[in-house]
Amino acid sequence: MRLLTTVAALRCYLTKRCLENKLIAVSENLALDEMSGWHQTAVGLVPTMGNLHQGHLSLIQRARQENSTVIVSIFVNPLQFGPNEDYERYPRTLKQDQQLCEQFGVDAIFAPTPEEMTVPQKSIQESMVTQVIPPSGMITGLCGRSRLGHFQGVATIVTKLFNLVQPDRAYFGQKDGQQLAIIKRLVADLNLPVEIVACPTVREASGLALSSRNHYLTATEKEQAAVLYRGLQAAEAGFRAGVRDRSKLIAIVQQELTMVSTLLVEYIELVEPTTLMSLDKVQEEGMLAIAARLGSTRLIDNIILRARQPIIAIDGPAGAGKSTVARQVAAILNLVYLDSGAMYRAVTWLVLQKGIAIDDECAIAELASQCQIELTPTQDLQFPVRVWINGIDVTQAIRTVEVTSQVSAIAAQSAVRQALVKQQQTWGKKGGLVAEGRDIGTHVFPDAEVKIFLTASVSERARRRQQDFQKLGQPEVSLEQLERDIAQRDWKDSTRKISPLQKAADAIEVQTDGLDVSEVTAQIVNYYQQRLSEW
Repeated sequence: MRLLTTVAALRCYLTKRCLENKLIAVSENLALDEMSGWHQTAVGLVPTMGNLHQGHLSLIQRARQENSTVIVSIFVNPLQFGPNEDYERYPRTLKQDQQLCEQFGVDAIFAPTPEEMTVPQKSIQESMVTQVIPPSGMITGLCGRSRLGHFQGVATIVTKLFNLVQPDRAYFGQKDGQQLAIIKRLVADLNLPVEIVACPTVREASGLALSSRNHYLTATEKEQAAVLYRGLQAAEAGFRAGVRDRSKLIAIVQQELTMVSTLLVEYIELVEPTTLMSLDKVQEEGMLAIAARLGSTRLIDNIILRARQPIIAIDGPAGAGKSTVARQVAAILNLVYLDSGAMYRAVTWLVLQKGIAIDDECAIAELASQCQIELTPTQDLQFPVRVWINGIDVTQAIRTVEVTSQVSAIAAQSAVRQALVKQQQTWGKKGGLVAEGRDIGTHVFPDAEVKIFLTASVSERARRRQQDFQKLGQPEVSLEQLERDIAQRDWKDSTRKISPLQKAADAIEVQTDGLDVSEVTAQIVNYYQQRLSEW
């Protein structure tokens, strides 16, 4: 692991790393048209202010799973501190942070001084540095009311880090919900080519959200601080019981907070999680956010309330039976089956219809970003979902050999995946879906209420595939060859730069060796109903 403290060293490291990864890719004899999709070139950035705790480490672990190069920045940003805030006494523990980063597989730490980042050691309101200013509606409410200039300071330094590191992905915790929404908006508005990965809040056993500022709390205050999360949990229980109004949800939190007389509440607000606009009532989803002071320590926390029907996300390797199982689960539970594979087939069909070359990624990107796909449930067992693209019914046309032979190449293109994921996530806002794929639970619906990782041994999947070939009257392929093909496909899927296959941390694994489809389906339905009873 390298410790880099200057911009020059960081740029040198990234240039060298990029060259090494290209050489690895070439030495592995990867196909030229797939090289853009490989994990070897992916860079993950975890921006921090140091004093690392388990919350930061969860971000690092996620980044380590999804990228070949993981960089942690450690920078106590003076621009995000107000004149009377704790910049000078903010805990700085670089040696300890280095040890943790090395232990968790970080490739490099970027720990510059303020001078190296060309920012003065004063608040952003007093500085002459070029600023990145998020929309006023997002920075004037919640924490923005008492921390003037804070989010301009955050946005300015995060933008500088993105420009310096050029990461494929950057990792942030949900605990800082306002910051997360602002950074997502920043990336969208400035067309920055980085994926923002939101990770769940990590908590102590008491429920207190982990924070570097917890270091300021006494043992008694730490116990008392857990009341914030208890208040949010009480509101969530009320929400599940049907409470949707802002005033009633806030009153539930307030009632719990009265248990700690020394707690000084700064705000309790209900806002839309992506725009941060105030909500009177939760229609689809809302973020209930809180800030309070205990002694000299300022604490924040939040919880997301979703009014949608649950989503079942089924991930797993090729040949595990995801599509068949997902269709049956949807039928039994009367949910919509989201056939993500059919969407990629529909785009492939359109590419072929337009006569666009498979390797013309620019033309395909334009096509994918403009097309409209509709999926309509049917009672037809052979075609349980009718597929429409730009108003044309392509349900049967997308199953041709020509489309099948080209769909993998189309699906590997990042612009296609981004366009279709955007459509899928729009449908997901209403919930009531069963969706399957390589990255449904980790990337498309990371907030799915039920996550399943459906898998089987390579030998079992090879046996099933051989049976499928026999049923279709296709030429005989040996089990040994099928096992090699499946193992190679697993490696490719799990090491892609774009949305690699992996088991979500909160997914349950269903091993299907020796089970038929009805038995697997029953397991998932039972688990869903069990979870439903808990809600």
